[in-house]
Amino acid sequence: MRVLCRAIHAKAKALAYLQLRATAPESEALVHLKSRSMMRGVSMALWAVLAFTGVTAHGAATIASANAALQAGKADEASAVLNEILAGDANNAEANNLLCRVQFSLQRFDQAAGYCEKAIRVVPQNARYHLWLGRVVGERASRASWTSAFSLAKKTRDEFETAAKLAPKDGEILSDLGEFYTDAPGVVGGGTDKAEGIAQRLDAIDASRGHHLHGLIAEKKKDLGGAETEFKAATAGGHAGVPWTNLASFYRRHERWQEMESAVTSGAAAAKGDKSAATALYNGASILARANRQPEQAMKLFEAYLASPYKTEEGPAFEALVRLSKLRKQAGDAAGAERDKAAALALAHEYKPALELK
Repeated sequence: MRVLCRAIHAKAKALAYLQLRATAPESEALVHLKSRSMMRGVSMALWAVLAFTGVTAHGAATIASANAALQAGKADEASAVLNEILAGDANNAEANNLLCRVQFSLQRFDQAAGYCEKAIRVVPQNARYHLWLGRVVGERASRASWTSAFSLAKKTRDEFETAAKLAPKDGEILSDLGEFYTDAPGVVGGGTDKAEGIAQRLDAIDASRGHHLHGLIAEKKKDLGGAETEFKAATAGGHAGVPWTNLASFYRRHERWQEMESAVTSGAAAAKGDKSAATALYNGASILARANRQPEQAMKLFEAYLASPYKTEEGPAFEALVRLSKLRKQAGDAAGAERDKAAALALAHEYKPALELK
């Protein structure tokens, strides 16, 4: 293939990082994405953005309610609030960014791009806005024809690099950039040498993320022993629930089933005592489902995540319900599967995977 179709192969390589999220829900790219802190509730960062963009106190409360709905997986509710805000002020940067993220969670990436771009036009120096546009463009690139994928992959890189320049000590942003560098070939600006530089910066900012990126780089270089050591080291810090599921994902990729299941169990245990690690329940269930292992445990983990008050946009509740519905149907519980489908559509009536459930 390299000889006969170099361009297509290069496109596939350039977008490997992006395709992982599109085709393997529990892959390292998506699981790492879910390990990041994406403004749970109304953080100080969110209030800082609101102050910077000149939102009134009343408007801030409305933005806060929209963000809370997004985190809870209530896509329809969040969309309604945000569209009302934008009807009165089309240039509300935070509302545009949040609506971009709602569309992202619904896998409507073309629609998401427009809102993210509008947020950046209004506030071009906001690092998080560039981060989200990079993610959206990356998903579009993973689904594009090879003729347009290169420009989209380069746009993804540009947005991540801009975000990193604007917020050079943001571990989440650096992690996205480092993962892009790890998987993308040099033709679109990638390379493990660049990724190593980012990993070294993460070492001083966020040790767990640093270990994770070092692990991805080692795995890319076929150093599986080194990769495992780094993934294990990532679990030693605080908020270890998701690093455990990153380790489990590594074991899944290399078909080390018992170790994978053990790591999922450790991640679930860590999530019980750490609200910021609740997404480990979602990740663990996704990993087991992907590997076709322990379906009953996967269902229990999805149920525990859905019952948690600490759900986030990193694991959309309606997406968890769709996956749970599939597992129930496989187990012969048709009525339960229908209930989960209905619950998913009640949260996000246009979510295509829910509409397509049989």
